[in-house]
Amino acid sequence: MENERYVQEPDDQGYEKYSGQYSENDFWNKIKVFGTKAGIKVVYAALLLYYVVKDPMTPKKDRTKILGALGYLILPLDLIPDFIPVAGYTDDLAALTWAIFTVIKCITPSVKDQALSKTREIFGDFDLSILKGLY
Repeated sequence: MENERYVQEPDDQGYEKYSGQYSENDFWNKIKVFGTKAGIKVVYAALLLYYVVKDPMTPKKDRTKILGALGYLILPLDLIPDFIPVAGYTDDLAALTWAIFTVIKCITPSVKDQALSKTREIFGDFDLSILKGLY
């Protein structure tokens, strides 16, 4: 296994270029500065991925997808620029959601609890139905 080479799947190619945009500091800055503007669903999805990527058991190919999605979130100018009201974070949520569903096997109850706890820390108490499809 140690000599096994990583073979890119077609879906990874687009996300690999964004993974270079990811840094933990930039991630937390984006959440802190734009979290409330982005909304609960975007923040929760980003936090799910953040906690999955921190798990040492997450496979490398899944890390690439996650870091690509989080890198895309961090970029201020993407397909739909974040400064556009309402629509600005829809492409970010789509990228995050895609990554979540491709690494769903890595999302443990502990990861969900960490993401939910941090989301509540940022937004206060909220109705879980907002996270329909993600929680």
